[in-house]
Amino acid sequence: MRIFSLSLFLFIALSNQPLWAEVQHAAGIATAHPAATQAGHETLVAGGNAFDAAVTVSAVLAVVEPYSSGIGGGGFWLLHRARDGFQVMIDGRETAPGRAHRDLYLDAQGQVRPGASVDGPLAAAIPGVPAALALLARDYGRLPLDQSLAAAIRIAREGFAVEAYYQRMAGFRLQALRASPEAARIFLLNNEVPPLGHVIKQPELAATLALLAAQGAPGFYTGRYAQQLVTGVRDAGGIWRLEDLARYQAVSRQPLRMTYRGATITSVAPPSSGGVAMATIFNQLSLKEAAVHSEADQVHVLAEAMRRAYRDRAEYLGDADIISVPVSRLVGMVHAKQISANLDMDTATPSSELPGVVVDAGKGTDTTHFSILDSEGNRVAATLSVNYPFGSGFVVPGTGVLLNDEMDDFSAKPGVPNVYGLVGAEANAIAPYKRPLSSMSPTFVEDTRGLAIIGTPGGSRIITMVLHGIMAYINGGDAEAIVSKRRYHHQYLPDHIQYERGAFDEALASELQLRGHALSERDDFGNMQVVTWQRAGNQVSAASDPRGIGSAQVR
Repeated sequence: MRIFSLSLFLFIALSNQPLWAEVQHAAGIATAHPAATQAGHETLVAGGNAFDAAVTVSAVLAVVEPYSSGIGGGGFWLLHRARDGFQVMIDGRETAPGRAHRDLYLDAQGQVRPGASVDGPLAAAIPGVPAALALLARDYGRLPLDQSLAAAIRIAREGFAVEAYYQRMAGFRLQALRASPEAARIFLLNNEVPPLGHVIKQPELAATLALLAAQGAPGFYTGRYAQQLVTGVRDAGGIWRLEDLARYQAVSRQPLRMTYRGATITSVAPPSSGGVAMATIFNQLSLKEAAVHSEADQVHVLAEAMRRAYRDRAEYLGDADIISVPVSRLVGMVHAKQISANLDMDTATPSSELPGVVVDAGKGTDTTHFSILDSEGNRVAATLSVNYPFGSGFVVPGTGVLLNDEMDDFSAKPGVPNVYGLVGAEANAIAPYKRPLSSMSPTFVEDTRGLAIIGTPGGSRIITMVLHGIMAYINGGDAEAIVSKRRYHHQYLPDHIQYERGAFDEALASELQLRGHALSERDDFGNMQVVTWQRAGNQVSAASDPRGIGSAQVR
């Protein structure tokens, strides 16, 4: 049985020609929360396009999913404009404060201080979401920013009800939330996890969103409000300055494009590692295609390709605006041949035998995604994050803004794992105004059958989950099949295959272990949101991952 058939090319300069003519069809939205899905559709009904709806959904998720994303976080928005096929990546990733430095989280002995890059305002990078939403509305939307933000402002004022997932995440980060009086007041009840149905109201956040709606990005990043942010952060031990906020810019970048089995895949460029890693994996698969004859072969080859791509991620990838990232080489076939030369079909390659990153002994999710397709064919795939659940756990007094802890996505010390077990080298070391390396991977897949808009949260496992989604679509899966697929993952270190319960049966697991793979069974991971359009019948479908509480609508 031949599992893989691949031809891969990377195009940095994107064609402006769409793969098919514009057609009118239903609109589809899939998000991680029903309130965001409903609000996004209301924006479309009011005359907005997919980009206006993306502003609405991003802001509503910032209100109702404080454990996953927020105005105090960042993200990537991948856009496709139907009228001319133009595609762009909006980089709203956070940046390190100007006073950040390579050894920010090390003690006098040069060791990483536990929790320093995770809890409290010192862990917070400069947020990118407000600037990105203003850019989306100004350059791509039809509606004024205040209209697109109206639903989020209303929900912040009126509140949302606590559900079971909120309780789990708040319980997981309880100590960090208790450490911030404002966070405890807003997100806890009497300093404890709130009961089911308790209503979380955020009037200060509503006022912040209203300021953004009235004044755009300058209202957040300059003037009196910026001073309030800086004062609150510095009073609690952070290092922000007014200059850090004033110089922040959301950046428009060219996405990465590749082809796989006749499908064109568009994904994100650095400072995300997603597009580069997927291209590296696909290239390796193509080289081993003829040797794949069974399901065990398929899993083995894919895990080995993942291992090598994540090793590259640790060694080479970072913010390409600050350091030199050899993207063209990493996604080239020559490099794939070099790194897979020792890929043995019968035996797993120990990660310790791969060259590069030296790892110290160390510890061995939370983000959100939405997908939107409007009736004209405009589309958005967006992945947003505050990093760890509830980010840093710190709310700036008087603002309602829960800050990220994205500074943990830098390499605090080369070879030392972060909270997701990812290691990094000098390429992702902390530096002033640098954007930390990310795994967020919003992606479009287009072929003669139609298209899919795909993405998921999941920390270090985002890239491999999106890759599984791409393969499920290309193999004929609809939106529901894509989001429901059982998943597995290898990230170089720790050296084992993580797999969801039910992904491997006993015979497959035994065969993989005989080949030398260590296996680690996990609870369900990911929360994928997918919209597809099928050329035959002009059919749109949307699905929200059954692992989460989200919803999908087609209208």
